[in-house]
Amino acid sequence: MPEESKKKILKPLKNFPLEEHIASGHRACQGCAEVLAVRHVLKAIGPEMVLAMATGCMEIISSPYPLTSWNVPWIHVAFENAAAVGSGVEAGLKALRRKGRVPDKEVTVVAMGGDGGTSDIGFQALSGMFERGHKMIYVCVDNEAYMNTGIQRSSSTPFGASTTTSPAGKMSPSGQNTSKKDMPGIAAAHNIPYVATACPSYYSDLMKKVAKAKEADGPAYLHILSVCPTGWRIPPEKAIEYGQLAVDTGIFPLYEVDHGVWKMSRKPKQLKPVADYLKGQGRYRHLDETLIAVIQKGVDEKWERLLKMTEMTGPATSEQPAQEE
Repeated sequence: MPEESKKKILKPLKNFPLEEHIASGHRACQGCAEVLAVRHVLKAIGPEMVLAMATGCMEIISSPYPLTSWNVPWIHVAFENAAAVGSGVEAGLKALRRKGRVPDKEVTVVAMGGDGGTSDIGFQALSGMFERGHKMIYVCVDNEAYMNTGIQRSSSTPFGASTTTSPAGKMSPSGQNTSKKDMPGIAAAHNIPYVATACPSYYSDLMKKVAKAKEADGPAYLHILSVCPTGWRIPPEKAIEYGQLAVDTGIFPLYEVDHGVWKMSRKPKQLKPVADYLKGQGRYRHLDETLIAVIQKGVDEKWERLLKMTEMTGPATSEQPAQEE
C-alpha cells in the first residue's frame, strides 16, 4: 500500500477519506451501526475493490430495484455463498491479469455477510475460502440475529437474548440458551494470515484493522459487532454507546490474530460489569440476577482465556485506540 494511502487511513477522523463508496439515501433503520461499519470498511479499502454481498439487511436497504447505493462493483449473491462467489472473483481476476486481459493492478476482493450468512448457512463456503488460501477479505457484520427477516436467533445470538424463535418464557427463562459461536476463534483455527474483531464505536481501530486485512498475504477475516437498535430494542441514538459498552464489559473484546500471534487491541484496566451493557436492551429485560451472574461468569472466563492466548503467542500490549467520540 502506498504511504500516502496509509496516512489517509490511519489519521484521525477529520482526515479520513471523503469519498463515499456507499451513498446516502439508503433505507437502513435509524441508528443502524451495521451500515456505519460497512461505510468505514469501504473507506478504508478504497475504490479499487469488488464486493460480493450475501442477502441480508445491507443488501435489502441498499438495492431496492431499480436503485442502488453502491459506488463500487457490487454483486448480490445468495444467503449462503458470499465467500464462494468472492473466491471465484479473486481466482478469475488472477487468471485475467496473468493473461493480460485486465490491467495488472491490485483490486481488493471483499465478501460480506451477516452473522446468519457467515456462522450458519454460509459457514461451509467460508471455511473453504480459508482452506484454499484466497487473497481476499471476508467481513462479518454481526448484529446477533436474523434481523432482516424478523429477529430470529442465529448461532451468533448470545446466551440470554430473547428473539422471536428463542423467546424468554416458562419453558426457557433465559431465552437463547446456547452461547454465541466463536467465529473469530474458528477463523483463527484455520491458520489464515489475519483475523480481527472490531466495532464502529471504535472507528479508528476498525479502519486500521481493515488496512491490515487488505495487506494480508492470504485470507483475512474481520468480525464486526454491528449494534441493531431495532432488534436489540434500544433507542437509535444509543447505538454507539452500546457498542462501547459491549467492548468495555468484555462482552465483545477487541483483538487481532496476526499470523498466529494474538494481540489485544483494547485492554481496559477494569472491565465494567455486564449488567451495565444488558440494562436498557429490550432483548434482555427478562433477565434476573441469577441469569446475569451466569452471563458475567461466562464473560470473565472468556476474557481470561483471551488474555492467556495473548501471553502464549506474543507480548501483551497496553496500546489503546485513540479516544473516540
